[in-house]
Amino acid sequence: MEIRKYITLRFGIIYFLAMALTAAIVVKLFMIQNVDTERWEQIAKNLKTNTSEIQAKRGNVCADDGSILATSIPYYELRFDCKAPRVVREFDEKNDAFSLEVAKFFGISKSQFQQRLKRAYRQGSRWFQIFPEKVNYNQLQQFKRLEMLKRSNFGSGLIVVGESERIMPHGDMASRTIGTLNKGAFGGIHGNVGYSGIEGLMESYLAGVNGLAIKRNYSGHWVDIPITNPEEGKDVVTTINVNLQDFTQNALMRQMLKSQAEWGTAVVMEVATGDVKAIANLGRRKDGTYSETYNYALGHAGCSEPGSTFKLVSLMVAMEDGYVDTTDVFDTGIGRWDYKGQTIYDSDYGRGGHGAINMKEIFELSSNVGVAKIITKYYEGKERDFIDRVYNFGLNKPLGLGFAGEGVPYIKYPSDNVWWGPSLAWISYGYEIKLTPLQTLTFYNAIANNGRMVKPRFVKEVRENGLLVRQFDTEVLNPLICSKSTLEKAKSMLEGVCTEGTGRSLNNDYFPIAGKTGTAQVANDNKGYTQGGKKYQASFAGYFPADDPKYSIIVAVVGPKGLYYGGSVAGPVFKEVVSKVYASFLDPREKKEDQSDEPHIAKDIQLVDNGFRDDVIETTSELNLGVDEKQLNGDLVNLAMHDQSAEVKGSDLQDGIIPNVLGMAGSDALYLLERSGLKVKMNGLGKVSKQSIKAGNKIKKGQTIYLTLS
Repeated sequence: MEIRKYITLRFGIIYFLAMALTAAIVVKLFMIQNVDTERWEQIAKNLKTNTSEIQAKRGNVCADDGSILATSIPYYELRFDCKAPRVVREFDEKNDAFSLEVAKFFGISKSQFQQRLKRAYRQGSRWFQIFPEKVNYNQLQQFKRLEMLKRSNFGSGLIVVGESERIMPHGDMASRTIGTLNKGAFGGIHGNVGYSGIEGLMESYLAGVNGLAIKRNYSGHWVDIPITNPEEGKDVVTTINVNLQDFTQNALMRQMLKSQAEWGTAVVMEVATGDVKAIANLGRRKDGTYSETYNYALGHAGCSEPGSTFKLVSLMVAMEDGYVDTTDVFDTGIGRWDYKGQTIYDSDYGRGGHGAINMKEIFELSSNVGVAKIITKYYEGKERDFIDRVYNFGLNKPLGLGFAGEGVPYIKYPSDNVWWGPSLAWISYGYEIKLTPLQTLTFYNAIANNGRMVKPRFVKEVRENGLLVRQFDTEVLNPLICSKSTLEKAKSMLEGVCTEGTGRSLNNDYFPIAGKTGTAQVANDNKGYTQGGKKYQASFAGYFPADDPKYSIIVAVVGPKGLYYGGSVAGPVFKEVVSKVYASFLDPREKKEDQSDEPHIAKDIQLVDNGFRDDVIETTSELNLGVDEKQLNGDLVNLAMHDQSAEVKGSDLQDGIIPNVLGMAGSDALYLLERSGLKVKMNGLGKVSKQSIKAGNKIKKGQTIYLTLS
């Protein structure tokens, strides 16, 4: 019994003490919340006022070899505590000398600065901004050595706020892909944070962890005492190669300046890994200059109708379903075909057309009519089968790169409300759908990679103090996009484009190229596809060397002035980049022997319209015809073939005389004749085959000339 009483007594005492402690805590909480509210609010305010974050140094963004693409450099904001004890004691005596020194140091007006300083002093400001711009470390040290900032003068009032500023040593190079920072939450009190590009994608690694410091005033001098030290951000190693990026951006810039296009993009990808080795995006500013204004390669603004580069997808669908082979023949007629109330034209309509040709030739010559006839023949009534197969290629899904603003592909489905009569035909050659250039390149890269589709990779690894923290492996989106049979035929067709078709001007004497030209009319903002709003996208997607692919490339240029075909506008950029990459990164090969007994000049000359001298020079140059410019005498030039040689005839425009417009494009003939004071009536499309008034006759006022185009 005694033991039991003893144990009960102990439990009773413990219980009583616990209840008493609980009651004390409750009373204290009540006092804090209701009685001492003002006091604790002041304590919290003082704590907030007297503490500050120590900003962590942001990690570097590096190229594939470790060289710096983006880094942080410290800059300092200069503030002044007008209530520091020594400042208060000596302000009236020394503010004039202080103002003079500061004004001389920054090259500003002494009187204006002194007025601001006196106003801040009267208001009791403890956060007066000495100069609106930040200074670097060397400038800070020089400023601290001013006579009036010694501790015996106003030195106790100086407050230095450090902040890192992001810089890119290579300037504009790949800047939209590297990305940008913004002030982040709460107006930037937690420092700048990654917003777009790799800066935003890898924010959790690059940012680091900020430290915390308490502000203390010792002997009239403000000092930050660290409570917790900051942890520096980690370095991100990208896949971008500085030299390749330089080649690509310069080649694109030259073409943009030449064509005066609205925007352009070029991407170089490593076939096996999907590593993006170069990505250039150039947009035209209001002043006519070009810079990296937006990431058109992967952003939603660059998501548009791909045009003829999509023909590869369409024909692979038909081959994969077993409907066609490359040797099957289809009639393209004269390059014009009416289908469900709409007319489909080939780009060279008016030059006689290609007639009956096989599917490989249809692809090589980029016949819209041929591709549309193939797809509608086998999929009309089975539209879902066609689109489902396209979806199986993965082209209806975003690449999932993680970048802010990544473009979302759009490939309409037969059950959609916007599907209408000719949709199947239009989609077959790259209209009524939207893809980003990088999505198109990913598909072409899969062809080069033996059917293995990999996600484009921008970041290889994360490092801390040089040590590997995390490695990002190549991600496979689809191990095999189609059968090996279809794959080999697709490769053959792509090589044929560069040896026999629209891309043969890109060929070289050392290694084979495979690819496809693309030309698409795209909507011009709110003007749509009308004549006044007509705008084109020229592109080329391909890979090299075709017999052992190492790199795939896409070039897209939107809104070029003058020539707008893929081979003429995007092709030269592709060719220049390929040449530089081959010379710098691939083992050299011996020059190829010319296996052809007949030159291509007979085919190529058919692509050149008679017309103005400058236009003919530009076109023959793009096709590498080797026409001597000295032969092109006069304002107008006519070219004709005779026994594998080009006959060049020139003539000058004469005032009051009917010019010869035979063989000219209708638009050129119209411009020329109306400029001569004639009224023009035209019938047909294509080139001028007949003119009602012979060349050389005198022009009569108000005279009408009739042109027949075919």
